[in-house]
Amino acid sequence: MHLQNTLRAVSRTFAVSIERLPPVLRKAVTISYLLLRVSDCLEDNEDLAAEHKAELLRLWTKILAGEKPVGALTSQITHLDASDPEVYVAQNADELQAALHQLPLETQEIINRHVIDSSLGMARWQEHGPVVNTEEEMDDYMHQVAGRVGYLLTDLFGAYSPALLKRDHLLRPLARHFGLALQTVNIIRGLRKDYERGWVFVPRTFYEPLGLTRDSLFAQENIDLALQVINALADKADEHLEHGLEYITAIPQVHHGIRLACMWPLFFAKKTVALSRDNIHVILNGAKITRSDVLSIVRQTTIMGWSNQWLRNYYQQLQVVQPVSIEYYP
Repeated sequence: MHLQNTLRAVSRTFAVSIERLPPVLRKAVTISYLLLRVSDCLEDNEDLAAEHKAELLRLWTKILAGEKPVGALTSQITHLDASDPEVYVAQNADELQAALHQLPLETQEIINRHVIDSSLGMARWQEHGPVVNTEEEMDDYMHQVAGRVGYLLTDLFGAYSPALLKRDHLLRPLARHFGLALQTVNIIRGLRKDYERGWVFVPRTFYEPLGLTRDSLFAQENIDLALQVINALADKADEHLEHGLEYITAIPQVHHGIRLACMWPLFFAKKTVALSRDNIHVILNGAKITRSDVLSIVRQTTIMGWSNQWLRNYYQQLQVVQPVSIEYYP
């Protein structure tokens, strides 16, 4: 398995960010991301029986802990479509595990611990089922799949740099928000797709007071009410995103590459939230930022992102959206 090619196949957007990291850290984060995509495959793949997913996720944690051979998992997913990059990663988990074992022991321990915790959280949510009752439940789900990733990155950053380790007391309280910010935006973007596979991650307390159900939320005749739900989710995303911005500004400017790797997904998310407000495409099809938006964010932050004040100003500018047609950025 060629790690970088596989990363790009699974997610071009995150590949752009991860490839901006210093080489040693880039390899550790790439392996971490791909290990988590194995977990995502076991959680999300529509060809796996729902009752089997939690079992496979727990088996995966035992493999990571060294208690089971990786073949115990890969032998059970040979029937999945390997043309799906995420499935390819899961089916080749043995190569991924071998790459993990080439990393320093401290780094291996950090990665294994967080991927295991996240995977166990996913397993619990598979048993919980596809209905989210409250915002607290939504936060718990997002913490398992993304908030823990914020802690994982913070630990890897600290292991890489003594200067970042000294900032741990500033970064750690913000790390969970960083993950929750990106996951809230993922929920907004994936509303329709998730609904079609049987999941609605929007809390019932967001739509039931408006007289909506998990099904009528997606009915075209209820667009005006559904947009109120979208805007409430956007408000929640913005709250987490602001903490994510503070996470980035707490990273010393000398680590410009690490800052860029963090700011790009955060700023892409910020732009997506701005485009999602009062946007019927979110309910009907889902919406993503344009390619030109992505290129503009990358270009401007690369040049000016060393300045915390500039970052805060630019973050505010991303809230302003011109009334243009939305393209889709795969």
